[in-house]
Amino acid sequence: MTSTLLSSPVLGRSPSDATVRRTGAAGLAAALGAAAPHWLHRVRYRSAGRWTHLLPAADAAAVLDPSLHADLADAQVWLLSWLPDQGTPLHDHGTSAGAFTVVRGTLTERVVAAGRTGVHESTADLTTGRVRHFGPHYVHTVTNTQSEPAVSVHVYTPGLSWMNTYRIDGAALVRTGTERAGVDW
Repeated sequence: MTSTLLSSPVLGRSPSDATVRRTGAAGLAAALGAAAPHWLHRVRYRSAGRWTHLLPAADAAAVLDPSLHADLADAQVWLLSWLPDQGTPLHDHGTSAGAFTVVRGTLTERVVAAGRTGVHESTADLTTGRVRHFGPHYVHTVTNTQSEPAVSVHVYTPGLSWMNTYRIDGAALVRTGTERAGVDW
């Protein structure tokens, strides 16, 4: 997916006052996934826990089409590696929306939502090339349940400030803690 510069002589617009259509986090995640050959050399694997790397906006811009650069202004990009059985706790992303794409391997995502009739769960295996987008307060866990390592790229808008962790208690989703950027990560 790419951004498109819109210009219409019918509307009397010149190229200088044209509007840029934004792709959002899902478009950036897909584009960065497609550009993986340019950044996969950065990825590391750690047996002690998942490896994460905040990709500077300038480095992300260097591998993206210039039409996507404006979308990076409010975004934060993370590269993650997952060895077999590595995963996240049940969490949300605070007030950030976002998207991630699987670049290598398969990741299993479990989504949990609390409603009037209790807690609802769904699980999906996300293979290479799959993009998952989500809004603020989306609660999920992601795990590599396969025998091969996996890599993913995550885009958050605005950038992550905090993440809440949860547990399921009967028919309720209970917040168990908050991790703050720059303090707990």
